[in-house]
Amino acid sequence: MLPDRLSPRRVAITGLGLVSPLGNSLPTFWSALAAGQSGVARCEISPTVETPLKYAGVACEFSGKIDNFGPLPANQKKAIRKGLKLMCRETQMAVAAAQYALTSAGLSESTPAVPERSGIVLGSDYMLTMPADYIDSMEKCVGEKGGFQFSRWGNEGLGEMAPLWMLKYLPNMPASHIAILNDLRGPNNSLTMRESSSNLAVGEAFRTIQRGHADCMVAGATGTRILPMQALHALQTEQMADETSIPAEASRPFDKARTGMVAGEGAGMLVLEEMDTARDRGAKIYAEVLGAGSSLVADRKLKGNCQAALANAIKATLRDARINITELGHINAHGLSTTESDVQEFAALEEALGPTSSQVPLIALKSSFGNLGAGSGSIELIASLLAFEHGRLPRVLNYQTQDPACPVQAVTSEEVPPGTHFLNLSVTPQGQAAALCIGISQ
Repeated sequence: MLPDRLSPRRVAITGLGLVSPLGNSLPTFWSALAAGQSGVARCEISPTVETPLKYAGVACEFSGKIDNFGPLPANQKKAIRKGLKLMCRETQMAVAAAQYALTSAGLSESTPAVPERSGIVLGSDYMLTMPADYIDSMEKCVGEKGGFQFSRWGNEGLGEMAPLWMLKYLPNMPASHIAILNDLRGPNNSLTMRESSSNLAVGEAFRTIQRGHADCMVAGATGTRILPMQALHALQTEQMADETSIPAEASRPFDKARTGMVAGEGAGMLVLEEMDTARDRGAKIYAEVLGAGSSLVADRKLKGNCQAALANAIKATLRDARINITELGHINAHGLSTTESDVQEFAALEEALGPTSSQVPLIALKSSFGNLGAGSGSIELIASLLAFEHGRLPRVLNYQTQDPACPVQAVTSEEVPPGTHFLNLSVTPQGQAAALCIGISQ
């Protein structure tokens, strides 16, 4: 449908797909959330990949085999199977989540999206090479007496690298694979903004449809903090939960006894469509994207000011959505579970929402599966959309004692309604914040 420049274009959410530590189907994921199950456990990534983490939120059901990609027509199954050797784990999870989302939206070979009016915006973390990719090259550079000889790398070591190894780890590859597999010829963008990537990607897809550059967009993000190189980075730079904690009790957002974040992995993808286009084809409409906002705040030494950035993003989002603070049914918080981040997030809510901030029901789903990196925001968003469907919010796990420094209205019972509007929040340690306002479509 070509845009009418005289009226604003509304954006519906018509498809959901995910790969998560709580399962890879919407019913399984919701059932685990509703039952208060934790996806955090002492679980190795695979028999051949070790992680330095004691426990994590691992998407254990996802092996990367072709049957993990949902119901596929023969030609897509063949194309994905052929492309798997050029996909790292993050890309595989993104492709699977996107295929689930498109199936959920009813967009298949029999009812395809219009290629030139359909696109994708996909967010990711930094995608780092697996150590195994370097083994043969490094062995070539070991001297007779042992020790790595750096002078031999260019002439001897580099040549042992797989010719196409870099294509597995470029952050624009997930969007490229998904677009090719599904003939999405419209706008295509890739964002690498760590934990803010999901909300920024959905926000950009929302804008793309609003301004008439597309009628259908796939949007979301994929991420991991548990693969060897990412885990080492997290251990060196982040406040991690106490290693001696019981895994399922380690992530405790906003609780007074929290000790740090838990790492995880996952991907969440959504299908967004121009409202009339979705209605004309009889699509199921989960909700409507009403507003988006983002902000980056850092000092001269590039230290992020997460509180200011989040407050800015929330205010911008509410202005964009044109809703009153009192209309918020719940807040889906970033809820990292570190001592500093949770206090900063509450302060940002208080600045943006005023006294109302401590009265709006708040959920923090990293308590259920940890920090999934870039994938967190979209999976958390999907959880709130499923809460709309089921009429109740998932609980904040492990929340026992209110912290006076961040006295949020954490949801701890099973019968709290989701309301008709919610905010979805995310922020990075570098001070990049993003927020979305979602509402039930009228």
